[in-house]
Amino acid sequence: MLELASDIVARATRLLFADHDGSALWTISVAGRVVGSLVCEAGTWRLSWFNGADERLVSYAGPADGDVEALATALGLRLGLPVRLESLPT
Repeated sequence: MLELASDIVARATRLLFADHDGSALWTISVAGRVVGSLVCEAGTWRLSWFNGADERLVSYAGPADGDVEALATALGLRLGLPVRLESLPT
């Protein structure tokens, strides 16, 4: 039950910050391991992958824009595992 509540709060936070015009930062994790980041600076969105990230994620060429929830879904479908994006303070 606590995990469900945490997921709901995380989704709400992602949606709230996805509309932010300033700087924003998210970690991208799979199975509890952080594999990359999503950064928004002055309206420009950029994905970065850490060493050892799965090639199916690294080769993602789809949109990285303000729809953070759609990005998490697209990455998860591509990988076949749930992908979490968690907002960090900037």
